[in-house]
Amino acid sequence: MMKIPARKRIAAGVGLLATLVLPVAAEPEAAPDYARSTLSGDWGGSRSELWQRGLALEAGLKFDSLRNHGGIMDGSQTVSHLELKLRADLEKLLGWSDAVAYLNTDTDRGAGINARRTGSLMGVSNIEVPVPTTRLFHAWVQKGYLDNRFSVLAGIYPIDSEFFTMDSAATLLHPAYGTPADLALTNAPSIFNNAAFGIRAKWLSENREWYAMGALMDGVPNDPARPKATAIRFAKGDGAFVIGEIGWMPFETGHLFEPVDPSKVRPTPELAAHEKYGGISKYALGFWRYGNPVADQLDVDADGNPLQRRSQGGYLLAERTLFSLGAEAGRDLTAFGRYAFGTGHSTAIDRMWNLGVRLRGPLTSRPDDSLAIGWTRSRLAPKWRAVQQAGGIDTASAEEAFEITWRAALTHWFALQPNLQHVRHPGGASTARNATLLGARVEITF
Repeated sequence: MMKIPARKRIAAGVGLLATLVLPVAAEPEAAPDYARSTLSGDWGGSRSELWQRGLALEAGLKFDSLRNHGGIMDGSQTVSHLELKLRADLEKLLGWSDAVAYLNTDTDRGAGINARRTGSLMGVSNIEVPVPTTRLFHAWVQKGYLDNRFSVLAGIYPIDSEFFTMDSAATLLHPAYGTPADLALTNAPSIFNNAAFGIRAKWLSENREWYAMGALMDGVPNDPARPKATAIRFAKGDGAFVIGEIGWMPFETGHLFEPVDPSKVRPTPELAAHEKYGGISKYALGFWRYGNPVADQLDVDADGNPLQRRSQGGYLLAERTLFSLGAEAGRDLTAFGRYAFGTGHSTAIDRMWNLGVRLRGPLTSRPDDSLAIGWTRSRLAPKWRAVQQAGGIDTASAEEAFEITWRAALTHWFALQPNLQHVRHPGGASTARNATLLGARVEITF
């Protein structure tokens, strides 16, 4: 077993990358528009100069304040999410071609609206965490080959940064539009905010339309005995987790300037223009599996002990920009859908459906706003329902959630996002009160 204190890893990583900021001869290119898109600006030009040398530094803060009526208990709660990012272009810094390093720390605080109030199996806010903590969420190095058509990434890596993603659903606050609920309820996958150490390989076709990727991860992220700590820990019994995905993105033909790594930092002007004016078209298929078996929640052997079974599942997804609004570029309607499935041997959910739309620039006077509507249905696993029935609890067949949200970009670095959600059968019990949540997200980019 190997344990490395989080503070020592963060200090060592930042110190190492800071020492790499040396004068390097490089072709000048347009840096991100820090002065316009961040609260702290360009730091007198220093931020753009660091970017030219290979370092991108960023910070972002989100608050979700929601009032719940129904579910467990009426009332309001607020949660917060602070992330600090450092991306290093190792080709500019060290001459290591097509290589990138990335550090991302997350600080999550606040009493959970879902844990205390709603009681949904799927959750209601994608920044709510079980334990308030500060953790390394990304800490990896990626090396590209064959003009970045093939890449290998190694380090602390959350699979929800690349796998099963739907960009058009990212505006929604509900967690199930990120990691599918059937996977999120399994034995600690490497997702927000609990990432594991692993290796990811990715292949892109020559024109960037087709891709295939796979990851091999530690089966238990961090140290369950120390839920507030970051730990690279290879303990006996952790096992492994594997996931693979293949996809087709026909609108990406020829966009060779796009990054192939999953770091989330300010885009260059060229990429920003593509993201604003380009549509979305993605179709993907994925599968995942744990190496170690876990106890079945219902089936037992001849001695009455729970049978041991491996959790596995998969998903299908599609998102497509349907049409533009008028002649103005950057204003369009995109639809998305995803179906996910798992074995349901040890979880409360075994099937999940997502459907929704995102409208960019809903008003001509507000071209940078987004309106998103989503519906999610998670089927309750038959074995879980049988266990609840044996305990005297009648259950519904599914938990459902409807959400509508408007992200108003008040400036290029500040957004206010009113949000309305309605959850049917939160927690799965047929007698549970349906829950309605009303509130808003505040988002600031520093």
